[in-house]
Amino acid sequence: MNTQTETPPEAMTGSSLEGLSELATLVAATQDALTDDMITRLASAFSEGMILLDRLTRNEGLVHLLKELDRPENQHFLIALSDAFTAASREIATAPPAKGGVIGVCRLGCNAGTQEGLRLVSLIGEHLSASMRELHRHGN
Repeated sequence: MNTQTETPPEAMTGSSLEGLSELATLVAATQDALTDDMITRLASAFSEGMILLDRLTRNEGLVHLLKELDRPENQHFLIALSDAFTAASREIATAPPAKGGVIGVCRLGCNAGTQEGLRLVSLIGEHLSASMRELHRHGN
């Protein structure tokens, strides 16, 4: 027997049997942990996920939107929009409630940010209307 490449049988029995015993215990614990109900739920969740993915990839409008959102200028717009939501949320939470009335609306209307916001909404509405008219002209 070559002592460099082979382990004597008496040394093998102790540690190898312990390792096999621990492995068998781990496998048994895993089998016990995965009940039939858990496997059924996992299979159902996987199946529903595949159905959802199939529906999403067949939706031409969503695929087009995702392609548009991948453009750098739209990514910058989304970042700016999410930053604006965060800032507005904080500002609303810390500011006293508006008193209302015509004078408050006039003051708000004089704010440059309000005018830019209305301009942005107006431009989006204008382009959305033109796009929808074009789609319906072509029978889509």
